[in-house]
Amino acid sequence: MQSKKNTILVPLDFSEIASYALDHAIEVAKQFDNNVALLHVVEEALVSSFLSFGKNEHLEELAKEAAKARLEKIAGEIRTSHKIDCTTTVKFGKIYKMIIQTATELNCDSIVMGSHGADGLDQIIGSNASRVISHSPVPVIVVKSAQHVNSYKNIVFPLDLTAESRQKVKWAIHLGKAYNSTIHIFTEKTGSKESYNKLLANLKQIETLLEKEGIKYTEKINENPKENFALETINYSEEIKADLIMIMTQQEDKDLTEYIIGSYAQQVVNRSKHAPVMCINPKKIGADWSI
Repeated sequence: MQSKKNTILVPLDFSEIASYALDHAIEVAKQFDNNVALLHVVEEALVSSFLSFGKNEHLEELAKEAAKARLEKIAGEIRTSHKIDCTTTVKFGKIYKMIIQTATELNCDSIVMGSHGADGLDQIIGSNASRVISHSPVPVIVVKSAQHVNSYKNIVFPLDLTAESRQKVKWAIHLGKAYNSTIHIFTEKTGSKESYNKLLANLKQIETLLEKEGIKYTEKINENPKENFALETINYSEEIKADLIMIMTQQEDKDLTEYIIGSYAQQVVNRSKHAPVMCINPKKIGADWSI
């Protein structure tokens, strides 16, 4: 048993989408007896746009004080209404960098944030949400709509051939036990017989682990995919009315200093209109099968 409660970080820009994320985080915090940390970032570019030259520390402080007052009011309501320990932080700088920095400083175990995402096949690279997802040391749950939470009853677990894909098992078990969830493993038949047999072996290993931990699960192998795996994942999640989709970001090296989200993760985050998406960055080594 942990002596210190885990903390969920919720970045707030006071938008409607951010309020959906906060509602989501509150319900998760209740379920796991977590603390909540609220963060507002006064954006560098926004303050600079009001200035004709140089840096104005007085303007920065005024913006931070106003944001702090709004955050404290929200935190007070959370403490009173939900009996959750809720702290507030206001920072100045680049939004995604301050979110990552704060998550590290407060030793948060997850980030819950709202995002409008993008329509169609538009990428979210360059947006704050995508940069947070790419660089976060902890899972990021992206919320895009109002949803009754405290009910991760149906969790979609997409599975591909990468070792990183299996690293979600621990989180699936963690959530499955807390919510008495059903883990819906979703995959598709791949080209060669050799790769398909490898996929089936991965599937069997995951099912054995879930059975060992007493987690309910189903499996669906899409034999005749009509669209790419990301869109098929979204279609399946809509079909079963999923409460959560768990994905790996599948980071790719970009000029050695910057990481981007893989195209699969981009499309799932962009296209999922209802189910929140839990984005987990893979470890540099292979999958950890120990529980």
